[in-house]
Amino acid sequence: MLTKIQKDNNYISIVDHILKNDEFNEIKKIEHHGTTRFDHSLRVSYYSYKISKLLHLDYIETARAGLLHDFFISDANRNAKDRLVSTFIHPKEAIDNSIRVFGLNEKEMNIIRAHMFPINITIPKYAESWIVSLVDKVVGSFEFGKKFGYLANIYLLFLLQYKL
Repeated sequence: MLTKIQKDNNYISIVDHILKNDEFNEIKKIEHHGTTRFDHSLRVSYYSYKISKLLHLDYIETARAGLLHDFFISDANRNAKDRLVSTFIHPKEAIDNSIRVFGLNEKEMNIIRAHMFPINITIPKYAESWIVSLVDKVVGSFEFGKKFGYLANIYLLFLLQYKL
């Protein structure tokens, strides 16, 4: 998949300055749903970009904000409480970091702020915000399922054998 993204010259031309930024690249070191926060963000950005382009929406802002939606640095050794709190506050951290490093417009801010809807209360104002929010959930679910899929299959086999 990442190779396909790298070969999409139009997409890369939109986000290349972000992908080459040293501070942004720090998220390559952070685990996220069994992958890295960087790979997760790249997938969310790219799929959202493709959908927005197909629907004749603002695919440039979608690609940028999709890539920046989880642009925050966190300690790998966070406890469960800190991880839970981060679920609600990380969109603001991502916006603050993105404004400071890259600059954002109103739509991009809403895309990032609303990507955790309905877990947080910011309602997406734009079609592009809805797209990133939904794609984030689909990509995250796939990544999470991939991480735990093997264990879940073993558990299901155990249950089936136990029932028989």
